Amino acid sequence: MTATTLTIATAYNFTAYMIYLPIVIILTILVTQFLFKNSKAFMIDIFHQKEDIALATNSLFKIGFYLLNIGFALCIIEFFQIDTVEMLVVSLSEKIGGFSIYLGVMMLLNLLLFLKGRKPAIIKDKITEHENTDI
Repeated sequence: MTATTLTIATAYNFTAYMIYLPIVIILTILVTQFLFKNSKAFMIDIFHQKEDIALATNSLFKIGFYLLNIGFALCIIEFFQIDTVEMLVVSLSEKIGGFSIYLGVMMLLNLLLFLKGRKPAIIKDKITEHENTDI
């Protein structure tokens, strides 16, 4: 491999990192903001209208979601020898596509956690409502 070929490959690899990082960080921020803005209602319901506890818990979940997803994005960042523009596009498509699928799965898992947490809250509300009607 000549020095020119090595330099071009290095430039393509660097370009891949410079494209990949902002995209996965922006994707993570957008998904996190959307998910946790809309999850406030679930959290307030789960914590029986105790808004301060619900919002604090929601913020903690949000931080965890950021850390987990950005950490995963950084773990899978490695690009191997990229020699052509075509390889650059294919590599970026695979990495960003894979990360997008992972992010979608994580979002659905969080939604399932919110729904699972809501079920006991609904049952408790029904029991409380039933006890209040017996009096």
